[in-house]
Amino acid sequence: MFFLEKFWRKFSKTSQNWMLKMLMGHSFSMDWDDHFTEDVIRLMDAIEATPPPPPPPSSGKKRKSVVHHQDNLKTGRRLPHSILSPPPSFPSSFARCQSNTRLRYPPLRFGGHILYSFTEDEVEKAAMELLKIVEIKKKEMGQVALGFDIEWKPSFQKGILPGKAAVMQICCDSQYCYVMHIFHSGIPQSLQVLLEDSEIIKVGVAIDGDAVKVFSDYKVSVNALEDLSDLANQKFDSDCRYWSLAALTEEFICKELPKPKKIRLGNWELYPLSNAQLQYAATDAFASWQIYQVLKSLPDAVKDSVDKRSETISSQ
Repeated sequence: MFFLEKFWRKFSKTSQNWMLKMLMGHSFSMDWDDHFTEDVIRLMDAIEATPPPPPPPSSGKKRKSVVHHQDNLKTGRRLPHSILSPPPSFPSSFARCQSNTRLRYPPLRFGGHILYSFTEDEVEKAAMELLKIVEIKKKEMGQVALGFDIEWKPSFQKGILPGKAAVMQICCDSQYCYVMHIFHSGIPQSLQVLLEDSEIIKVGVAIDGDAVKVFSDYKVSVNALEDLSDLANQKFDSDCRYWSLAALTEEFICKELPKPKKIRLGNWELYPLSNAQLQYAATDAFASWQIYQVLKSLPDAVKDSVDKRSETISSQ
């Protein structure tokens, strides 16, 4: 294996990218029961460890880590004792997050209740619970945003398409995250109502693509989408940067978002999902929800600039 990594480093970046494309689905098949061999995992790690191009000159801002304590994983179905809770102080966390960019942040882990459902009846009940929670939050806060993501079984064989959207995870706060195994349940009526409701914001990264896949696989629309990458660019007056969910997590909540390949590229169609899969799915949706709370609390950079210009003109 040492020879394999040494061999990999001899290739140029272009050759490495070509080999990665071959590795990720154009030159070999895989037995899903065997998952990934250690050699494949090590080679993928070597690919990701390739140093990126040097970043542009920084503005001098740095980040500092903030450790958040979270509870152990809990599963089960029940309505929250208290749906509403005071929001954390996100702006101050964001300011501390920029103080040191060289630190390795602690991993983000959803510590609330993960509510897993896989039959049609269970998913219907879960969606009805979510709708009740949303209605209560609407009355108190006016607008509700849900962290949203989906998972599916990828394809590693040329000519074979990826599987249907298999898992849908929705996070409504820091206490409860719903993981629905829609590959087995389909999308029942209450879940469809939730997804199509244009007053319930669904937030995530590349969420438009997720919505397209859900419609393609289940003929159900997902409305009221907010892409966190676009929102981050809006807040920092940038149109060209693409933010991954992991990058946003480090930048705005001072945590590292775990992306283990054996889980991320695993078989999401199998029942039941493992505890590791449930934790991964819930943490992704929770990260989206929490990042949105941070971003919406920040001033709009473009709007501030326009406002200042208007104030200057009116004072002359």
